[in-house]
Amino acid sequence: MVTMTHKDTIYRPKIALYEPDIPQNTAAIIRTCSCLGANLEIIEPCGFFFSDKRFQRVVMDYIDLENIKFYKSANEFFIKNREQRIILMTTKAKKLYTDFKFKKRDILLFGRESAGVPEIIHKKVNFRIKIPMKSKTRSLNLSTSVSIILSENLRQAKYL
Repeated sequence: MVTMTHKDTIYRPKIALYEPDIPQNTAAIIRTCSCLGANLEIIEPCGFFFSDKRFQRVVMDYIDLENIKFYKSANEFFIKNREQRIILMTTKAKKLYTDFKFKKRDILLFGRESAGVPEIIHKKVNFRIKIPMKSKTRSLNLSTSVSIILSENLRQAKYL
């Protein structure tokens, strides 16, 4: 069994959240990123404050602000990451994540829990993938989706 520590790799996977609006999901994602060695990027505005009791209850002591980067807008996020490959997770994608070839330095972008991302964001990315689900279901919980995609990214990009 291989154990990954933060020192095992030069590059750490990146999860980006577009305007997250449920504090418990963001807190759970912070815990996942902490446990799996990923950085988190948050595109503001958030729909909650980090002092929110619901957030604090879930995040506990896993929050490490050194591994979280905040962007004041989607525009700033795309400008600062213009050299990176940004992959949008969306139920509107045709390609399944199991058929996608992840690379180190990919940024895995997830939309708002309540609304996904607007069409302008869809137009800014070249890669869109989805998690297969049974018909007549809308979507998985955001933190569950992050865990699934991050795990596959770690496996394929050989972070582990």
